[in-house]
Amino acid sequence: MNNYYVLNGPNLNRLGKREPGIYGNETLETLEMRLNDLAQKHGMTLTFKQSNHEGDLIDWIHEAENSKGIIINPGAFTHYSYAIRDAIASVDVPVVEVHMSNVHKRESFRHQSVISPVSEGQIVGFGMKSYELALMSFL
Repeated sequence: MNNYYVLNGPNLNRLGKREPGIYGNETLETLEMRLNDLAQKHGMTLTFKQSNHEGDLIDWIHEAENSKGIIINPGAFTHYSYAIRDAIASVDVPVVEVHMSNVHKRESFRHQSVISPVSEGQIVGFGMKSYELALMSFL
């Protein structure tokens, strides 16, 4: 199976409403449609999940172990969730960390990621295109 997981953490369900100057006006549903279109062109299928709860993300990371890869935007968990970091380290599947904004140009607390060291790579600052670039990295 050529399935990939796209996991979104806290507040990403608020896309289109939350700080549009930073995150834009498009919704999570729009993102999912765009990614599905791209995935279909390359014979990929996607499983989308979003939660504001750390444990849900951990469970889905474990569930995704039988997939081809994971794209994850851990939201604020990026900066302090050792539990999500350990979940990623526990699965043998490539993980790409994404952020819509350039976290390195924002508040200093956003500069550190505990997820990056256990990810294949990190893509930041390209809005929704960050997810598309992450998906293309699996080709």
